[in-house]
Amino acid sequence: MKLYTKTGDDGETGLWGGLRVSKDTTRVHAYGTVDECNAAIGIARAYEAPAFLDCYLEVIQNQLFVVGSDLATPGEAASIPRVQQSDIDAIERAIDALEELLPALTQFILPGGSVIAAHLHFARTVCRRAERSVVTLSREEACNGLVVMYLNRLSDFLFVAARAANHAASVPDVPWKSPRKSN
Repeated sequence: MKLYTKTGDDGETGLWGGLRVSKDTTRVHAYGTVDECNAAIGIARAYEAPAFLDCYLEVIQNQLFVVGSDLATPGEAASIPRVQQSDIDAIERAIDALEELLPALTQFILPGGSVIAAHLHFARTVCRRAERSVVTLSREEACNGLVVMYLNRLSDFLFVAARAANHAASVPDVPWKSPRKSN
């Protein structure tokens, strides 16, 4: 089987179940942005994330395929996996576990620090964009409401994971410096 099919040369793509839609629909933007988030996490992992983080990131990358297939499958196709409450619960447990390793956050921080942390912060911003796309999609047509919740928790996880990456590398988080002096 060849990688290229030429079926998208006219600006349309196929959703699961055979429905053809324009490549610039909200649904395609949503699952495409989820794919971008997955790629950004892959970049962070390529920088040899600490093992305690990498195990979480690997699970999340695989789960993002479920998120993407959920978004690419309108309606009630029973043959594909869907985001479940248990997926959200797992991310919450991961956030709690990582937060136990970190000092309390006492100020706003900027994206950055170690290279891995910077990439995880970038993945977080892509995740937030994906979340916004799914919110827009949910206003236009029915979709699994748990996807928005999953992406919201994932962005929180990526924030904590970035802090944990800095902590593991003994690199301080980058504090935000207010342009105004407070009295």
